[in-house]
Formats: sequence, C-alpha cells, structure tokens
Amino acid sequence: MYFTALDIGSSQIRVLVSEAQKNGQWSILRVFQAPSGGLKKGEVVDCEEAQMSLKIIFDKIKEFDKSALKNIFIGVSGANVKSRNSKGIVAVSRADNEISQDDIDRVIKASQAIKLSSNRMIIHTITREFIVDGVSDIRDPLGMAGTRLEVDSLVIDAFSPSVKNILNIVESLEGSSAGLIYNPMAASRAILTKNQKDLGVVLVDIGFGVTTMSVYEDGKLLHVAGFPVGSANITNDLAIGLKCSVKAAELIKLVFGRAVVNEASKEKITPEIIKKKSGINIYELDKHFKSVFSGRDVADIIESRLTEIFEFVNNELKAIGRAGRLPAGVIICGGAVKLPGIINLAKNELKLTADVGFPVADEFETLNSEEENDLSQPEFSVAVGLSLLAKDQWLRGGGAPASDVFSSVKKIFKYFAP
Repeated sequence: MYFTALDIGSSQIRVLVSEAQKNGQWSILRVFQAPSGGLKKGEVVDCEEAQMSLKIIFDKIKEFDKSALKNIFIGVSGANVKSRNSKGIVAVSRADNEISQDDIDRVIKASQAIKLSSNRMIIHTITREFIVDGVSDIRDPLGMAGTRLEVDSLVIDAFSPSVKNILNIVESLEGSSAGLIYNPMAASRAILTKNQKDLGVVLVDIGFGVTTMSVYEDGKLLHVAGFPVGSANITNDLAIGLKCSVKAAELIKLVFGRAVVNEASKEKITPEIIKKKSGINIYELDKHFKSVFSGRDVADIIESRLTEIFEFVNNELKAIGRAGRLPAGVIICGGAVKLPGIINLAKNELKLTADVGFPVADEFETLNSEEENDLSQPEFSVAVGLSLLAKDQWLRGGGAPASDVFSSVKKIFKYFAP
C-alpha cells in the first residue's frame, strides 16, 4: 500500500512516495522534486500555472504506480493560517459516569464552536489536555469516571479558498487527499525530539516565501504562526541593494552570503571572483551586471532581513510569555539555514540556544544513498514529516487497508494530536 507526501512550496514541490507493509516496515520508494509555479507566500495565486507544475510531478508518480495517487498527505502553508486557544465542556452522558468515546467526541466538537468567517475552515483541533472534574493534564480520559469533561484545544484554521484550490488541483490530476496537515506540525514531527518538546522549544522553518514557527512545552503544542517573509525576500533585497537581476542576486547569496556582517569579508567582489568561486559567468544571468561590492555589503543586506524574521518570531514568543524562556532553544530548518552565521544571529536575536534542524528519517528504509541524503536536508523537513505522520496514522489504524484507515479522514486530522 502506497502513501504520498506532497509538500507544495512557493519555490519547489517535494514528494515522497512510501510503501507500508504488513509487518509494520515503512519504505521510501521514490523522491520527486520540481520547481513550483502559481504560488506566492505559500498560497495558490494562479490555478492554471500551479496545475501545470503539479502535473509534472503527478505524471512521474503515475509512471511509478498510479495507485500512489490514492493516499496523498498534503502540506498546508501560507501566512493566512491562524491558531487560537479554545475550551470545550460537556456533562458525562452515562448513568455510571464512565467517560465514553461519544463524550470525548462531543467535548472536542464543543471546543470547535468558535466564530469563523465564511471563508475560513478548521484544519486541526489539537487536544492538548483533558480535564475530568477539575483534574487536569489527562491525555486520554476514555473509561475514567467523572461527571464533567473539559478539553483544552488549539484550533488551527486556514483561508478556505486557498485550501480548496489545492484540493481541486490535486483532484483534477486524479489524486485523492488522505489528509491536510499544517506544515509546522509536519516539520516538527520530522525534526523535534520528545525531550525537546518536553523541555520547551520553538521550531522556525524559513521557507522561500513563508516563515512558520511552532512552540512546544511539556510535550504539548502551545502555538503556531506564519509570516509572509522568507528567503525569497533576501534575494529580492540583494537584487535591489546590488542593482542586479534576481538570478544574479540568488547566485551571490548562495556563494557569498553570510548571516552576520562581522563574519563577512571586506574583500571587493568582482565578476571575475564570482566566476572563480562559482564557475558561473554572472553575465550569463545578468548581461547588464556592473556591481562591485564586498562580502560585508552582502551580509549587511542579509542580516537586516533575517533580523526582521527573528523579530517576528520573538514577538510571537512574547505574546505567549515564552520569549527567552525555552530551555531547548530555537531549532531552525528550511533552505535559509545554509547561510553561514545564521545560528549565531538567532542566538543573539532570540536570546536562546540555537541549532540547525535536520529531518530524521531513520524510521524509513530507502532504496539508495542518494535519496537518503536528500531526506536528511533541512529543505525536506516538511515532506519527511508528512510521511512520518502518514506512518503514525497507519499504525494507529492497525495497518488496516486504506479504505478502513481513511474512512473518517476529516475527523482524524481535525482531532490530530502531535
């Protein structure tokens, strides 16, 4: 039985095709990657262009095995995804006061009774703890005795037209969604350890068009947020500051980029030096290129934008009372982590210990070392996390056939608990 993880980024589409076997073994069979189109800040802005870019990937999946399109776990991104705390309270229905699954379902539904505008939809209701007759921090109240059941939830909702655009495109390409998962939750599953989540940690994923964050403490998801700024903004800033094309700016960022000005060279950078370091004649990317600049000039522009991103993160941490107060610190993933010095900048800006987050794919078997290397890259955090969450759900279903496991997909993923 196949499961497909679909991470649709603003710059790249990444897909992992996995196979689940009866003995519980989980294998990554194929890794596909292609440029994305029609997306901006993690959301579809041009359905036709987005469909064309996804079709390239879906055609490759069909060449492998058409049945791999039946169970697609889709990552949801974008700065328009919001989260809010919510509580639900119900009276236990049974005469003997034993809490049943129906009571649990009712209290979770009660926590979803929040005001939403007509163009928003709930994609997750994450149960952080249950409370039975005033006793808190209960993970599973099923079978317990009590008269009143409460739940403390984190409700995550998204801009429904954007989500429906993705679902419609997937369906038009003969794909079938097995679930929608907010990207920070997927990345957290791939990167964060149980110990980090227990101590208190924030995972920051700096993507191409969007930066997202997720905060954990005592093993619970406290908060998630997204910001409409990412590594593409760094490239655009360089193009403006160095008066060059975006393609040339991207090359300069990759070859000479530093996240901290004090760690950059004062040496002047010329077209000849660019070619020597990268092997690329920059005039092939920008025939009007005339800039002469130093490594410090590049770093100054990059540091300014990254500082802004970390300021967004810190403001969210302040809002929930966790600024500078997470023992496991900040873990950073996404393509931007390859910028030298970014960890030192994160430490200084957030006043926390910091480290790069790499997806851990040792729960999978891979067919070759090249694919295994891909899966260990920070850019694959969401795709690996989607596959791991698919595996978790399959195991919760006892390794049942897809029709049984996903017969109540909406309920499964709305009530998803990390």
